Amino acid sequence: MNEFASKIEALELRWMRAWVNGDKAEMKTLATRDFISLFAGTSPTILDRASWLDVAPRRLRCESFRIGDGYVRRHGPFAVFAAPIDLKVTLDGMRLFSQAFVTDLWRRSKVRRRWQIVERVLAPADANAELPAAVRSLQLWR
Repeated sequence: MNEFASKIEALELRWMRAWVNGDKAEMKTLATRDFISLFAGTSPTILDRASWLDVAPRRLRCESFRIGDGYVRRHGPFAVFAAPIDLKVTLDGMRLFSQAFVTDLWRRSKVRRRWQIVERVLAPADANAELPAAVRSLQLWR
């Protein structure tokens, strides 16, 4: 594995650990202002940064995770990370999914020259018909 791939994979671990630990400050540091999390499926649903930071530490919980073999590719100031992931995610105690495929887009900022996550696409491996409505209920802009 090259040095760049190792750097992005380390950022992925920081992001996931922040979610598991409910570390809102760390997630805020790692996410761009225009960050979105897209929950893929038959009815894709997004959470913007404000919604994500509001619910991830409290209601949308990731209790554990294990990232499989990942793919990292750099595109100038952007990087793509994709990997299968085993995780235990619940919304208000209701199990949402346990296996998924994650694709993250990272961007290197021009001023501070640090990498931040711009977009996360989480595609559950096991279909849950209740997922779109559950995620929509978390959106702050409604």
